[in-house]
Amino acid sequence: MQSRQPSYSAGKVNARRRNPNLPTGDVHHDANNWFQSSAVQQHAVTFKNIYAMQISANVFLPKGQSETIFPALIIGAPIGAVKEQAANLYATKLAEQGFVTVSFDQSAWGGSNGALRNAIAPTLYAENFSAATDYLTTLDCVANDRIGLIAIGSAGGFALDALKIDARIKALATINLTDMGAIVRQQRDTLGANALIEAASQSRTLEIAGQETAYVPFVPEKLAPNATDIEREFYDFYRTRRGAANSTLHPTQTTLTKLLNFYPLRDLETITERAMLFVVGEKAWSRHFSETAFASAHESKQLLIVKAAGHVDLYDRIALIPFSELAQFFTENLAQP
Repeated sequence: MQSRQPSYSAGKVNARRRNPNLPTGDVHHDANNWFQSSAVQQHAVTFKNIYAMQISANVFLPKGQSETIFPALIIGAPIGAVKEQAANLYATKLAEQGFVTVSFDQSAWGGSNGALRNAIAPTLYAENFSAATDYLTTLDCVANDRIGLIAIGSAGGFALDALKIDARIKALATINLTDMGAIVRQQRDTLGANALIEAASQSRTLEIAGQETAYVPFVPEKLAPNATDIEREFYDFYRTRRGAANSTLHPTQTTLTKLLNFYPLRDLETITERAMLFVVGEKAWSRHFSETAFASAHESKQLLIVKAAGHVDLYDRIALIPFSELAQFFTENLAQP
């Protein structure tokens, strides 16, 4: 039998670093998005999704256990983020706990293929979790029937859609689950008269005629005096040394409307024979999404409320993120049959 070994790319690991010219950001509760561990081997890898699009990823392996067959975890970064923003931290910390982990850039973001950069593609995002599962099954060190998924923020919606159609993912933990479809539909209704749809439609006409691609900000480049608390929360991670990496978080205007047709919290009862853990910050503005999903989920499910934590706190604040509870959840639910 041919040995199934990791295929490592030649790219530099951790090529995206903190920009020393940016403000420090709020690093209380041991915020360390850039955490690395001497107990973990990290390698840059690539794999393809079912549409032959190349995905840029990192794989993390516990050191000193070369003959061991491990359970594995896929780590999904929030929408618009790259693997160096929160996902690598989770991947490293769970690899310390005895899991093979993989983090990746979604298509059209970071190092992954996609000709229309920063495109929003919910169905493709869900597919890439299945593609990461495909990749893990090619590794000798991974038990194919013991693969789970951790989805951070808005990645939770795409992960739920992946579980609905991929039975190989045996357990899911979401971290401050966010339904981006609901958020964009609310924005549409607030703007009124379908202004969001009209703007995207007009941009398509102008761009096919040669105008440059138009983008919209998920996170402002500069904070306005009247910035909301949510804008300040995201700015402090994505626009400071705390979490800034090679991601603008500015999706294309023409594809933002794809989220209007995105309903990840529907049909959760169809996800059977898989365990789900919904981790949510006590003070997170997104808390209601996890509570709604928990109420709708059909079978084995848990809701873990992290005291004193907001939404972005659970991206990188090591003192708040329940890594031990996550490891225990996956150890129990990815146990050998």
